Amino acid sequence: MPQKKPWFPVNGAEAAIVITGFFLLFCVLGGYFAVRPVRETIGTILGREATQNLWVFTAIFALMIVPFYGWLVGRVRRSVLLPTIYGFMSLAFVGTAQVFQGEAPDPMVARAFYVAISVVNLLLVSVFWSFILEILSSEQAKRLVGFIAAGGTLGALIGPGATALFVKSIGNDGVLYVGAGMYAIAVVLQRVLLVQWKRVAPDANTQAITLSERDQALGGNPFAGFMLVLRNKYILGIALFIAGISAINTFLYFEQLEMVQDKFEELAARTQVFASLDTIVQTLVIITQLSLTGYIATRLGVIALMVTIPVVMVFGLTVFAAFGTFSVLAAAMVLRRWGEYAFIRPGREMLFSKVDKESKYKAKNVCDVAVYRVADAVFAQVKKLFDAFGMGGPAQAMTAAAVAALWAFNGWWLGRRFEKEKG
Repeated sequence: MPQKKPWFPVNGAEAAIVITGFFLLFCVLGGYFAVRPVRETIGTILGREATQNLWVFTAIFALMIVPFYGWLVGRVRRSVLLPTIYGFMSLAFVGTAQVFQGEAPDPMVARAFYVAISVVNLLLVSVFWSFILEILSSEQAKRLVGFIAAGGTLGALIGPGATALFVKSIGNDGVLYVGAGMYAIAVVLQRVLLVQWKRVAPDANTQAITLSERDQALGGNPFAGFMLVLRNKYILGIALFIAGISAINTFLYFEQLEMVQDKFEELAARTQVFASLDTIVQTLVIITQLSLTGYIATRLGVIALMVTIPVVMVFGLTVFAAFGTFSVLAAAMVLRRWGEYAFIRPGREMLFSKVDKESKYKAKNVCDVAVYRVADAVFAQVKKLFDAFGMGGPAQAMTAAAVAALWAFNGWWLGRRFEKEKG
Protein backbone atom coordinates (compact mmCIF):
# COMPACT_ATOMS: atom_id res chain seq x y z
CA MET A 1 0.00 0.00 0.00
CA PRO A 2 1.52 3.37 -0.99
CA GLN A 3 2.29 5.70 1.89
CA LYS A 4 -0.14 8.56 2.25
CA LYS A 5 1.48 11.88 1.36
CA PRO A 6 1.41 14.31 4.29
CA TRP A 7 -0.63 17.43 3.58
CA PHE A 8 1.88 19.73 5.27
CA PRO A 9 5.42 18.44 4.64
CA VAL A 10 8.43 20.64 5.46
CA ASN A 11 11.87 19.44 4.45
CA GLY A 12 15.09 20.32 6.23
CA ALA A 13 16.09 23.12 3.85
CA GLU A 14 12.69 24.77 4.25
CA ALA A 15 12.44 24.42 8.02
CA ALA A 16 14.97 27.09 8.99
CA ILE A 17 13.37 29.67 6.69
CA VAL A 18 9.86 28.80 7.82
CA ILE A 19 10.74 29.00 11.52
CA THR A 20 12.67 32.25 11.21
CA GLY A 21 9.96 33.76 9.03
CA PHE A 22 7.37 32.65 11.60
CA PHE A 23 9.08 34.55 14.43
CA LEU A 24 9.98 37.56 12.30
CA LEU A 25 6.36 38.05 11.26
CA PHE A 26 5.42 37.47 14.92
CA CYS A 27 7.44 40.57 15.82
CA VAL A 28 6.28 42.64 12.83
CA LEU A 29 2.58 42.10 13.44
CA GLY A 30 2.90 41.73 17.20
CA GLY A 31 4.46 45.19 17.42
CA TYR A 32 1.84 46.70 15.15
CA PHE A 33 -1.19 45.05 16.74
CA ALA A 34 -0.03 46.00 20.22
CA VAL A 35 -0.13 49.62 19.06
CA ARG A 36 -3.20 49.35 16.79
CA PRO A 37 -5.77 49.83 19.60
CA VAL A 38 -4.08 53.16 20.35
CA ARG A 39 -4.77 54.20 16.77
CA GLU A 40 -8.40 53.14 17.07
CA THR A 41 -8.75 55.13 20.30
CA ILE A 42 -7.38 58.19 18.53
CA GLY A 43 -10.08 57.63 15.91
CA THR A 44 -12.75 57.86 18.60
CA ILE A 45 -11.17 61.06 19.98
CA LEU A 46 -11.16 62.71 16.57
CA GLY A 47 -14.64 61.46 15.68
CA ARG A 48 -15.97 59.56 12.69
CA GLU A 49 -16.14 62.49 10.26
CA ALA A 50 -12.63 63.74 11.06
CA THR A 51 -11.29 60.19 10.75
CA GLN A 52 -12.98 59.77 7.37
CA ASN A 53 -11.23 62.95 6.22
CA LEU A 54 -7.91 61.61 7.52
CA TRP A 55 -8.22 58.66 5.17
CA VAL A 56 -7.71 61.10 2.28
CA PHE A 57 -4.38 62.17 3.78
CA THR A 58 -3.57 58.50 4.39
CA ALA A 59 -4.06 57.82 0.68
CA ILE A 60 -1.84 60.76 -0.27
CA PHE A 61 0.89 59.55 2.09
CA ALA A 62 0.60 56.05 0.63
CA LEU A 63 1.03 57.41 -2.89
CA MET A 64 4.13 59.28 -1.72
CA ILE A 65 5.78 56.44 0.19
CA VAL A 66 5.38 53.78 -2.52
CA PRO A 67 7.67 55.44 -5.11
CA PHE A 68 10.09 56.33 -2.31
CA TYR A 69 10.23 52.66 -1.36
CA GLY A 70 10.55 51.80 -5.06
CA TRP A 71 13.56 54.11 -5.22
CA LEU A 72 15.12 52.48 -2.14
CA VAL A 73 14.61 48.89 -3.31
CA GLY A 74 15.98 49.86 -6.71
CA ARG A 75 19.21 51.22 -5.24
CA VAL A 76 19.85 49.60 -1.86
CA ARG A 77 20.76 45.96 -1.26
CA ARG A 78 17.97 44.13 0.51
CA SER A 79 20.38 42.84 3.16
CA VAL A 80 20.78 46.49 4.21
CA LEU A 81 17.31 47.86 3.45
CA LEU A 82 15.11 45.34 5.24
CA PRO A 83 16.72 45.45 8.71
CA THR A 84 16.97 49.25 8.43
CA ILE A 85 13.22 49.55 7.87
CA TYR A 86 12.44 47.62 11.05
CA GLY A 87 15.04 49.60 13.00
CA PHE A 88 13.47 52.86 11.86
CA MET A 89 10.07 51.69 13.12
CA SER A 90 11.53 50.91 16.54
CA LEU A 91 13.01 54.39 16.84
CA ALA A 92 9.81 56.02 15.52
CA PHE A 93 7.70 54.32 18.21
CA VAL A 94 10.11 55.46 20.91
CA GLY A 95 9.92 59.04 19.65
CA THR A 96 6.12 58.93 19.44
CA ALA A 97 5.86 57.58 23.00
CA GLN A 98 7.76 60.63 24.21
CA VAL A 99 5.05 62.97 22.91
CA PHE A 100 2.09 60.71 23.79
CA GLN A 101 2.52 60.97 27.54
CA GLY A 102 -0.78 61.93 29.11
CA GLU A 103 -4.41 61.03 28.51
CA ALA A 104 -5.09 62.81 25.21
CA PRO A 105 -2.31 63.75 22.73
CA ASP A 106 -2.17 67.01 20.79
CA PRO A 107 -4.72 66.80 17.92
CA MET A 108 -2.11 67.47 15.22
CA VAL A 109 0.22 64.82 16.62
CA ALA A 110 -2.70 62.40 16.89
CA ARG A 111 -3.64 62.97 13.24
CA ALA A 112 -0.05 62.52 12.07
CA PHE A 113 0.28 59.29 14.06
CA TYR A 114 -3.01 57.91 12.72
CA VAL A 115 -2.01 58.60 9.12
CA ALA A 116 1.57 57.32 9.44
CA ILE A 117 0.80 54.03 11.18
CA SER A 118 -2.11 53.34 8.81
CA VAL A 119 0.32 53.38 5.87
CA VAL A 120 3.53 52.05 7.39
CA ASN A 121 1.92 48.89 8.80
CA LEU A 122 0.91 47.84 5.28
CA LEU A 123 4.38 48.64 3.97
CA LEU A 124 6.06 46.53 6.67
CA VAL A 125 3.93 43.47 5.98
CA SER A 126 4.30 43.87 2.21
CA VAL A 127 8.09 44.10 2.55
CA PHE A 128 8.16 40.93 4.65
CA TRP A 129 6.13 38.90 2.16
CA SER A 130 8.04 40.22 -0.85
CA PHE A 131 11.21 38.78 0.63
CA ILE A 132 9.63 35.47 1.67
CA LEU A 133 8.12 34.99 -1.79
CA GLU A 134 11.51 35.65 -3.34
CA ILE A 135 12.78 32.61 -1.43
CA LEU A 136 9.82 30.24 -1.87
CA SER A 137 8.52 28.74 -5.10
CA SER A 138 4.78 28.85 -5.87
CA GLU A 139 4.45 25.18 -4.87
CA GLN A 140 6.17 25.86 -1.55
CA ALA A 141 4.05 28.96 -1.02
CA LYS A 142 0.85 26.89 -1.18
CA ARG A 143 2.17 24.57 1.55
CA LEU A 144 4.10 26.97 3.76
CA VAL A 145 2.57 30.45 3.62
CA GLY A 146 -0.19 29.47 6.06
CA PHE A 147 2.30 28.29 8.63
CA ILE A 148 4.53 31.37 8.29
CA ALA A 149 1.46 33.59 8.46
CA ALA A 150 0.53 31.90 11.75
CA GLY A 151 3.59 33.57 13.28
CA GLY A 152 2.11 36.94 12.44
CA THR A 153 -1.24 35.83 13.81
CA LEU A 154 0.35 34.76 17.08
CA GLY A 155 1.93 38.20 17.32
CA ALA A 156 -1.38 39.81 16.42
CA LEU A 157 -2.98 37.74 19.21
CA ILE A 158 -0.42 38.40 21.94
CA GLY A 159 0.05 42.08 21.00
CA PRO A 160 -3.52 43.31 21.57
CA GLY A 161 -3.99 40.80 24.39
CA ALA A 162 -1.08 42.38 26.26
CA THR A 163 -2.44 45.84 25.47
CA ALA A 164 -5.88 44.93 26.84
CA LEU A 165 -4.31 43.65 30.06
CA PHE A 166 -1.76 46.39 30.71
CA VAL A 167 -2.85 49.60 28.97
CA LYS A 168 -4.59 50.94 32.09
CA SER A 169 -1.39 50.59 34.09
CA ILE A 170 1.27 51.54 31.52
CA GLY A 171 -0.78 53.98 29.43
CA ASN A 172 -0.83 54.43 25.67
CA ASP A 173 2.77 55.67 25.70
CA GLY A 174 3.85 52.44 27.42
CA VAL A 175 2.14 50.45 24.67
CA LEU A 176 4.27 52.30 22.12
CA TYR A 177 7.44 51.26 23.95
CA VAL A 178 6.27 47.63 23.71
CA GLY A 179 5.90 48.05 19.94
CA ALA A 180 9.39 49.54 19.74
CA GLY A 181 10.84 46.51 21.51
CA MET A 182 9.17 44.12 19.08
CA TYR A 183 10.67 45.89 16.07
CA ALA A 184 14.13 45.90 17.67
CA ILE A 185 13.90 42.09 17.84
CA ALA A 186 12.67 42.05 14.22
CA VAL A 187 15.96 43.64 13.13
CA VAL A 188 17.89 40.68 14.57
CA LEU A 189 15.56 38.08 13.07
CA GLN A 190 15.75 39.70 9.64
CA ARG A 191 19.54 39.41 9.79
CA VAL A 192 19.18 35.71 10.66
CA LEU A 193 16.82 35.20 7.71
CA LEU A 194 19.27 36.91 5.39
CA VAL A 195 22.00 34.49 6.48
CA GLN A 196 19.70 31.55 5.65
CA TRP A 197 18.75 33.16 2.34
CA LYS A 198 22.27 32.92 0.95
CA ARG A 199 22.28 29.16 1.57
CA VAL A 200 19.09 28.37 -0.30
CA ALA A 201 18.33 28.71 -4.00
CA PRO A 202 14.96 30.11 -5.09
CA ASP A 203 13.52 26.61 -5.42
CA ALA A 204 14.81 25.63 -1.96
CA ASN A 205 16.95 22.83 -3.42
CA THR A 206 20.64 22.33 -2.74
CA GLN A 207 22.01 24.59 -5.49
CA ALA A 208 24.24 27.25 -3.90
CA ILE A 209 23.85 30.86 -4.91
CA THR A 210 25.93 33.51 -3.18
CA LEU A 211 24.24 36.34 -1.36
CA SER A 212 26.05 38.98 -3.43
CA GLU A 213 24.56 37.52 -6.63
CA ARG A 214 21.02 37.51 -5.26
CA ASP A 215 21.22 40.67 -3.17
CA GLN A 216 21.76 43.18 -5.93
CA ALA A 217 19.48 46.22 -5.94
CA LEU A 218 16.64 45.83 -8.42
CA GLY A 219 17.25 49.11 -10.27
CA GLY A 220 14.58 50.61 -12.48
CA ASN A 221 12.16 53.51 -12.18
CA PRO A 222 10.72 54.30 -8.71
CA PHE A 223 7.27 54.48 -10.35
CA ALA A 224 7.66 51.17 -12.19
CA GLY A 225 5.31 49.40 -9.78
CA PHE A 226 2.34 51.45 -10.96
CA MET A 227 2.98 50.56 -14.61
CA LEU A 228 3.46 46.87 -13.74
CA VAL A 229 0.00 46.86 -12.17
CA LEU A 230 -1.66 48.57 -15.13
CA ARG A 231 0.02 46.42 -17.80
CA ASN A 232 -0.59 43.00 -16.24
CA LYS A 233 -4.23 41.85 -16.07
CA TYR A 234 -3.39 39.30 -13.38
CA ILE A 235 -1.80 41.89 -11.07
CA LEU A 236 -4.55 44.41 -11.91
CA GLY A 237 -7.05 41.76 -10.81
CA ILE A 238 -5.22 41.48 -7.48
CA ALA A 239 -5.41 45.27 -7.11
CA LEU A 240 -9.17 45.18 -7.71
CA PHE A 241 -9.52 42.36 -5.20
CA ILE A 242 -7.73 44.49 -2.60
CA ALA A 243 -10.12 47.33 -3.42
CA GLY A 244 -12.95 44.92 -2.61
CA ILE A 245 -11.40 44.19 0.78
CA SER A 246 -11.24 47.92 1.41
CA ALA A 247 -14.87 48.52 0.43
CA ILE A 248 -16.25 46.00 2.92
CA ASN A 249 -13.79 46.94 5.66
CA THR A 250 -14.57 50.67 5.32
CA PHE A 251 -18.28 50.18 5.87
CA LEU A 252 -17.79 47.91 8.89
CA TYR A 253 -15.00 50.04 10.35
CA PHE A 254 -16.92 53.30 10.53
CA GLU A 255 -20.07 51.64 11.81
CA GLN A 256 -17.96 50.06 14.56
CA LEU A 257 -16.21 53.35 15.35
CA GLU A 258 -19.50 55.17 15.87
CA MET A 259 -21.05 52.43 18.01
CA VAL A 260 -18.00 52.10 20.28
CA GLN A 261 -17.85 55.89 20.68
CA ASP A 262 -21.50 55.90 21.79
CA LYS A 263 -21.20 52.96 24.18
CA PHE A 264 -17.89 53.69 25.96
CA GLU A 265 -16.88 57.09 27.35
CA GLU A 266 -13.48 56.26 28.91
CA LEU A 267 -10.61 56.24 26.40
CA ALA A 268 -8.81 53.30 28.00
CA ALA A 269 -12.09 51.33 27.92
CA ARG A 270 -12.38 51.94 24.19
CA THR A 271 -8.80 50.76 23.70
CA GLN A 272 -9.64 47.69 25.75
CA VAL A 273 -12.69 46.90 23.58
CA PHE A 274 -10.69 47.16 20.36
CA ALA A 275 -7.89 45.06 21.84
CA SER A 276 -10.37 42.39 23.00
CA LEU A 277 -11.90 42.13 19.53
CA ASP A 278 -8.39 41.79 18.10
CA THR A 279 -7.69 38.98 20.55
CA ILE A 280 -10.81 37.05 19.54
CA VAL A 281 -10.00 37.43 15.85
CA GLN A 282 -6.39 36.35 16.13
CA THR A 283 -7.25 33.32 18.29
CA LEU A 284 -9.55 32.06 15.54
CA VAL A 285 -7.01 32.89 12.84
CA ILE A 286 -4.03 31.05 14.34
CA ILE A 287 -6.07 27.89 14.85
CA THR A 288 -7.20 28.06 11.22
CA GLN A 289 -3.78 28.83 9.78
CA LEU A 290 -2.11 25.95 11.58
CA SER A 291 -4.82 23.43 10.78
CA LEU A 292 -6.71 24.45 7.63
CA THR A 293 -5.07 27.12 5.44
CA GLY A 294 -2.34 24.93 3.95
CA TYR A 295 -4.72 22.00 3.65
CA ILE A 296 -7.32 24.06 1.77
CA ALA A 297 -4.70 25.59 -0.55
CA THR A 298 -3.13 22.22 -1.47
CA ARG A 299 -6.33 20.14 -1.61
CA LEU A 300 -9.07 22.58 -2.67
CA GLY A 301 -6.95 25.24 -4.37
CA VAL A 302 -6.39 28.96 -3.97
CA ILE A 303 -9.91 29.64 -5.27
CA ALA A 304 -11.36 28.40 -1.99
CA LEU A 305 -9.16 30.81 -0.04
CA MET A 306 -10.17 33.76 -2.18
CA VAL A 307 -13.92 33.17 -2.44
CA THR A 308 -15.10 31.85 0.95
CA ILE A 309 -15.07 35.07 2.97
CA PRO A 310 -16.57 37.33 0.28
CA VAL A 311 -19.51 34.92 0.14
CA VAL A 312 -19.77 34.89 3.95
CA MET A 313 -19.79 38.70 3.90
CA VAL A 314 -22.75 38.75 1.51
CA PHE A 315 -24.69 36.82 4.17
CA GLY A 316 -23.31 38.75 7.16
CA LEU A 317 -24.06 42.18 5.70
CA THR A 318 -27.57 41.08 4.81
CA VAL A 319 -28.15 40.02 8.43
CA PHE A 320 -26.77 43.34 9.68
CA ALA A 321 -29.13 45.17 7.32
CA ALA A 322 -32.01 43.30 8.95
CA PHE A 323 -31.05 43.76 12.63
CA GLY A 324 -28.51 46.61 12.85
CA THR A 325 -27.27 45.77 16.38
CA PHE A 326 -23.74 46.13 17.76
CA SER A 327 -23.52 42.38 18.42
CA VAL A 328 -24.29 41.57 14.77
CA LEU A 329 -21.82 44.22 13.60
CA ALA A 330 -19.11 42.89 15.93
CA ALA A 331 -19.75 39.34 14.67
CA ALA A 332 -19.50 40.49 11.03
CA MET A 333 -16.30 42.40 11.82
CA VAL A 334 -14.78 39.38 13.53
CA LEU A 335 -15.75 37.07 10.65
CA ARG A 336 -14.32 39.43 8.04
CA ARG A 337 -11.04 39.95 9.83
CA TRP A 338 -10.74 36.25 10.73
CA GLY A 339 -11.30 35.29 7.11
CA GLU A 340 -8.95 37.98 5.80
CA TYR A 341 -6.00 36.74 7.85
CA ALA A 342 -6.82 33.02 7.76
CA PHE A 343 -7.76 32.70 4.08
CA ILE A 344 -7.60 35.90 2.03
CA ARG A 345 -4.19 37.21 3.08
CA PRO A 346 -2.39 33.87 2.59
CA GLY A 347 -4.21 33.51 -0.73
CA ARG A 348 -3.11 36.97 -1.83
CA GLU A 349 0.50 36.19 -1.00
CA MET A 350 0.29 32.91 -2.95
CA LEU A 351 -0.97 34.86 -5.98
CA PHE A 352 2.24 36.91 -6.00
CA SER A 353 4.40 33.78 -5.99
CA LYS A 354 3.70 33.51 -9.74
CA VAL A 355 5.12 36.93 -10.72
CA ASP A 356 8.70 38.05 -11.40
CA LYS A 357 11.07 39.53 -8.79
CA GLU A 358 10.49 43.18 -9.71
CA SER A 359 6.73 42.70 -9.49
CA LYS A 360 7.11 40.95 -6.13
CA TYR A 361 8.66 44.10 -4.67
CA LYS A 362 7.36 47.03 -6.70
CA ALA A 363 3.93 46.01 -8.02
CA LYS A 364 3.11 44.15 -4.82
CA ASN A 365 3.92 47.22 -2.79
CA VAL A 366 1.66 49.34 -4.99
CA CYS A 367 -1.21 46.89 -4.43
CA ASP A 368 -0.64 46.33 -0.71
CA VAL A 369 -0.10 49.98 0.23
CA ALA A 370 -1.18 52.51 -2.40
CA VAL A 371 -4.22 50.67 -3.80
CA TYR A 372 -5.39 49.67 -0.34
CA ARG A 373 -5.15 53.15 1.17
CA VAL A 374 -6.46 55.01 -1.88
CA ALA A 375 -9.43 52.65 -1.93
CA ASP A 376 -9.92 53.30 1.79
CA ALA A 377 -10.00 57.04 1.16
CA VAL A 378 -12.42 56.74 -1.76
CA PHE A 379 -14.83 54.43 0.07
CA ALA A 380 -14.63 56.56 3.24
CA GLN A 381 -15.81 59.56 1.20
CA VAL A 382 -18.50 57.44 -0.47
CA LYS A 383 -19.78 56.43 2.96
CA LYS A 384 -19.67 60.06 4.04
CA LEU A 385 -21.83 60.97 1.04
CA PHE A 386 -24.27 58.17 1.84
CA ASP A 387 -24.58 59.52 5.38
CA ALA A 388 -24.98 63.10 4.14
CA PHE A 389 -27.82 62.11 1.79
CA GLY A 390 -29.59 60.27 4.61
CA MET A 391 -29.03 56.77 3.29
CA GLY A 392 -29.88 54.48 6.18
CA GLY A 393 -27.73 51.74 7.65
CA PRO A 394 -29.78 48.88 6.17
CA ALA A 395 -29.54 50.34 2.65
CA GLN A 396 -25.80 50.89 3.03
CA ALA A 397 -25.36 47.33 4.32
CA MET A 398 -27.21 45.89 1.32
CA THR A 399 -25.06 48.00 -1.03
CA ALA A 400 -21.97 46.60 0.67
CA ALA A 401 -23.40 43.08 0.26
CA ALA A 402 -23.70 43.65 -3.50
CA VAL A 403 -20.07 44.80 -3.59
CA ALA A 404 -19.10 41.64 -1.68
CA ALA A 405 -20.73 39.55 -4.42
CA LEU A 406 -18.54 41.25 -7.05
CA TRP A 407 -15.57 40.76 -4.76
CA ALA A 408 -16.29 37.01 -4.65
CA PHE A 409 -16.41 36.79 -8.45
CA ASN A 410 -13.06 38.56 -8.73
CA GLY A 411 -11.57 36.12 -6.21
CA TRP A 412 -12.80 33.19 -8.26
CA TRP A 413 -11.24 34.63 -11.44
CA LEU A 414 -7.89 35.20 -9.71
CA GLY A 415 -7.86 31.66 -8.34
CA ARG A 416 -8.43 30.29 -11.83
CA ARG A 417 -5.64 32.44 -13.26
CA PHE A 418 -3.27 31.36 -10.48
CA GLU A 419 -3.65 27.71 -11.43
CA LYS A 420 -2.94 28.55 -15.10
CA GLU A 421 0.01 30.91 -14.57
CA LYS A 422 3.49 29.48 -14.96
CA GLY A 423 5.96 29.93 -12.09
